Parts: sequence; structure tokens; C-alpha cells
Amino acid sequence: MYASNARRSNHERTRATRAALIGAGRLLFVEKGFANTSTPEIVAAANVTRGALYHHFTDKADLFLAVTRQAAQEIASAIAEQSDDSSSSMETLIASAEAFVKAMAENGRARLLLLDAPSVLTPAQVAELTDLAGASELQDRIAALLQAKTTRMIPVNELTALLSASFDRAALAIAGGARETPYQSAIGLLLKGLAAATGQPDRFAQSSAGMSNRAHLP
Repeated sequence: MYASNARRSNHERTRATRAALIGAGRLLFVEKGFANTSTPEIVAAANVTRGALYHHFTDKADLFLAVTRQAAQEIASAIAEQSDDSSSSMETLIASAEAFVKAMAENGRARLLLLDAPSVLTPAQVAELTDLAGASELQDRIAALLQAKTTRMIPVNELTALLSASFDRAALAIAGGARETPYQSAIGLLLKGLAAATGQPDRFAQSSAGMSNRAHLP
């Protein structure tokens, strides 16, 4: 019994130390940026030793990856809350895109994921963050919007890339102090305009109705 309690206590301390490092690192990365944050600042803010930092993470970039994974998962959770089977597919897609922009603009996520991550992390790691935030499924829904009920050749990949970039720009603008409402209105106009341009009504084809809603990172 004593050994079991000791193992549980050690495990809890390990988790607490890791959480403290991620929390302290996130606050500093958001406030100062990755390049201007030092490891001594992180361990001081987390109230742990330098050895504890390197026990849990190989270096500052590895800690930053953990921070950005947490932020990406928060975005996916925010978008999942917008899923509503009673709404049309267009309404759900618009709500998902709006939720992405709102979640990305809050709590320093835009700086972490859109500004620092591409320069700090590898392309594979950035792609992992994109998947964590659910970008692939949102891209599928946009592709369904563009392709359904049309025989025309449509540059789907290019259009989804442009849409994603516009969502990112909106999040950065809002994070920088711009009003959120005009951007949210613009998202609806943009998606409905694309649906009209491809001759597709607001409701998607049945083949896409089962897809879940997710956000996009670059």
C-alpha cells in the first residue's frame, strides 16, 4: 500500500511539474514571444529547477511544441461545441469558421500558432498542429461545398488555402484589437458567396452530411 501511494504521489508531482512548465512557458511565450523568452525565466516562473525543465523537455523548442499542442486542442474543442445536427451544413460550417477565428484570436493563440510556430517548429510539427486543431475535416467540408452539384473544374485546394489564409488574417486582426463582428459577418458572406458561385445551395450534398466540424491552421 505504501509503495502504491508513493508511486501515485511521484506521478502526481511529475504531472504537476510538467503542467507548471507548460503554463509558465505559455504565459511568457505569449507575452514576449519565443525568441525573447529565456529558459531561466521559464524555470523561475514555474518555480522549478533547470534540471526539471530538461527532464520533461529536450529544449525550449520542445516546451514550445507542448504549449502549441495545448493551444491547438483548445481550438478543436471550441469548434466541436458549435456542432449542431439540427442546423444546415452551411450554418454549421459558418459557425465552425467563426468559432475558429474567435478561439484563435483569444488567449494568445494567434501569436503562438500563427506567428511563432511556423518559424520555431518543423513543417511536420506545424502539420501536426493543423491536424490537432481539426483542419483536415474542415477542408473536407469546404471541398464538399465547392464540388457538390457542379461539373465545372474547380481549383479546390487553392480555394481552401485562400479561405484558410483569410481565417488566419481575421484571427490576427482581432487579436490585434480589431472588432470581431465585421469579420464574423464577412466569413458568412464569403462562404455563402462561394456556394452561390458554384451553383450549390446552402445545404451540402448528403455525402458530406456526416462530417464533423473543425478549424484550420496554416
